[in-house]
Amino acid sequence: MKQLIKSTVSAIALAATVGTGVAAQDSMPSKEEMWKMLLAQQEQIKSLKAQVEALSMEGVPVAQADREKLNELSVQVASNTEAVEATTAAVETAMSGETGAAGWAANTSIGGYGELHYNGGDADEIDFHRFVLFANHRFNDWISFASELELEHSLAGDGKPGEVELEQAFIDLNLTEGLGLKFGEHDSHTFRAGLFLLPVGILNDTHEPNTFYGVERNNVEKNIIPTTWWEGGFGMRGQLTQGLSYDLYYTSGLSVPTDGSKAFNIRSGRKKVAEAPAENGAITARLKWTAIPGVELAATFQHQSDLTQGAMDADANLIEAHANIQKSGFGLRALYARWNIDNAQAEAIGRDKQIGWYVEPSYRFALSSDLGEFGLFARHEEWDTEAGLNLDSNNKTTTFGFNYWPHENVVFKFDYQSQQLGFGADGDDRINLGVGYQF
Repeated sequence: MKQLIKSTVSAIALAATVGTGVAAQDSMPSKEEMWKMLLAQQEQIKSLKAQVEALSMEGVPVAQADREKLNELSVQVASNTEAVEATTAAVETAMSGETGAAGWAANTSIGGYGELHYNGGDADEIDFHRFVLFANHRFNDWISFASELELEHSLAGDGKPGEVELEQAFIDLNLTEGLGLKFGEHDSHTFRAGLFLLPVGILNDTHEPNTFYGVERNNVEKNIIPTTWWEGGFGMRGQLTQGLSYDLYYTSGLSVPTDGSKAFNIRSGRKKVAEAPAENGAITARLKWTAIPGVELAATFQHQSDLTQGAMDADANLIEAHANIQKSGFGLRALYARWNIDNAQAEAIGRDKQIGWYVEPSYRFALSSDLGEFGLFARHEEWDTEAGLNLDSNNKTTTFGFNYWPHENVVFKFDYQSQQLGFGADGDDRINLGVGYQF
């Protein structure tokens, strides 16, 4: 029994030093490791306190020195219990990322991309087209923020060619994670509100320069789908089942001009949520199928009750469908998009129907583990912003060239474009060079 008392005294003495044990380590443990250590130490303290109480209740003879030591260490254990509980609360708070610079930094990420272009032909110019920065933050397991800020054409301001634009700034609430919103085994649902890219086409979603072929973005996803296209609003997104996702949003809408050369021009209708008119919003819905690895099939529908925001009645619908396939180095992108605008003035100038499509096969292969990858592509695209006239208003561009990726996030580009414009206008045949990056 005397040996038991001595063992208990020694164990309590060890427990009494737990508060300094963590600090004395050569390297600071992770928050998860600290949590496990504190839980174990709490259990140890409870066990030792129970032993002390049991010895006292059993009336076991205890040497005076051991009795004094037991009393002293019992007080220390009680004190350290409070310290452990306080430290546990602090660790829980730190793990939730709710306080401290370290918690903020651990839950915040930055990124960006940029691209420099040289365009030959009639343009014959060099331009740092885009410099973009991302800043994202996770508040907890189900609430997050994402943003994107862009400088176009290097210089912005009066008389300068560029613009500074806020392209994204939105809050996501993962309702499945936070509130348990779930209807089946594989579904998930997120509520989004703020400023965000609309789910339409291929490039509007993903347009970092290392993710697509060609120096310039294709004309269909520029003139029919006005990429990059963002609006302000709210809605839902998520998974319906494995390989099938959805997006459904109500947002601000386009506000197209009604006269002049830009009348009913879709790209000219973007107001970029800068004190934009909000009389007539838009509903956008997309379904995307990715059940087979490397295959994406998607379709988008958008309806806006008045494309002119009250200037005149111009009901408009956009339909878009695309395939994006990547298999064993071979790639294929194909996209079709069409606007139907119900307005007599738009019909009179042929802009009640605006149509475009393109096909882009490609092949990408590794040069070596050190030299990176090389890709060849060809693209044919046709678009017509005055298709309602049934005249020779169709525009055509054929592009072929290559991308070289010394690193997956760095790309050098070369392509040659041959262009035929509608109504017999002269096209611009040219060489384009580009370099881009993403981080």
